Amino acid sequence: MSDTTASGASAEIDGVDLARLGEWMDEQNLPGGAFTEVELLTGGTQNVLVRFERGGSRFVLRRPPVHKRKNSDETMRREARVLGALAGSAVPHPALIAACPDEEILGGAFYLMEPVNGFNATVSMPALHAGDASVRRRMGEELVDASLALGRVDHAAVGLQDFGRVDGFLERQVGRWRSQLESYAELDGYPGPEIPGVDDVARWLESNRPSTFTPGIIHGDYHLANVMYAYDGPRLVAMVDWELSTIGDPLIDLGWMMAMWPNEDGSNDAGVSVSPWDGFPSIEEIVARYSAGTTRDVTAVSWYAVLASYKFGIILEGTHARACAGKADKGYGDLLHAITLGLFRRAHRYMARD
Repeated sequence: MSDTTASGASAEIDGVDLARLGEWMDEQNLPGGAFTEVELLTGGTQNVLVRFERGGSRFVLRRPPVHKRKNSDETMRREARVLGALAGSAVPHPALIAACPDEEILGGAFYLMEPVNGFNATVSMPALHAGDASVRRRMGEELVDASLALGRVDHAAVGLQDFGRVDGFLERQVGRWRSQLESYAELDGYPGPEIPGVDDVARWLESNRPSTFTPGIIHGDYHLANVMYAYDGPRLVAMVDWELSTIGDPLIDLGWMMAMWPNEDGSNDAGVSVSPWDGFPSIEEIVARYSAGTTRDVTAVSWYAVLASYKFGIILEGTHARACAGKADKGYGDLLHAITLGLFRRAHRYMARD
């Protein structure tokens, strides 16, 4: 999402003190001099994303929102760590330049990465992509192939052996996210999770859980809104927004694609849409391509789609709860609540397939 609200050499951006940032960059032996072309890309209740130039080089800074959540700084540290670990791999990702785990410099942990020369298909599509259904088909296939590339990375070999708890990973999922949903009751003004079928989905997940999996790196929020494509073709140039990354079952990312995939007409009750949509593979073709490219067992793929719908719906409901408590925009909270309801409807549809 792009929300440019400040630009220029002397832009003032909440949470990013350019003087302090410059001192830190100098200590890291990064290009120095004046800050130019400073541009706020996202902010507010989202993570703060700022693009700028300094010393003839271009940077993108990412830090938590000014009003942080409990785990905001640790999340930022984890994002930087996984991006650093993926350097040199076949996984398309923003290249990490430097990371600062210290919260004192800017009031939160942050990192610098190289800008990505690409576009997000859920925002708009260049004429090349909008005008050629075969290009759009390859875009869908590229989404699958990037996920497969991530699943092939040996997480221990790249230093991520302790990046997540593999033992009991699938067994923890339902209880972990149900506890988060219940925690929203602590917010004054939140009427409670008015989500039809939430208990039915939880019971189904517990009853149909796969017994084994092959561990690997998970992006954790993998869908069309969190990838960028090249302007000159269908190539996927970067997977972005690694907030939920961990070590676990990479089929979670396939389930996430299924949960977030637009309908045949391009509409989507899960909140992600692309126009034009014709040409993109069907969800059945997405699953078939993934299955052909992995040694992992995908026979329980509906389970992963239901889990993704359950988990993401609960995450979005958190913003709705904060909005009810006056800690987030009410209109935005209502929108995310509507998407949560759509995700749970999707969960029930996938449940009905088994």
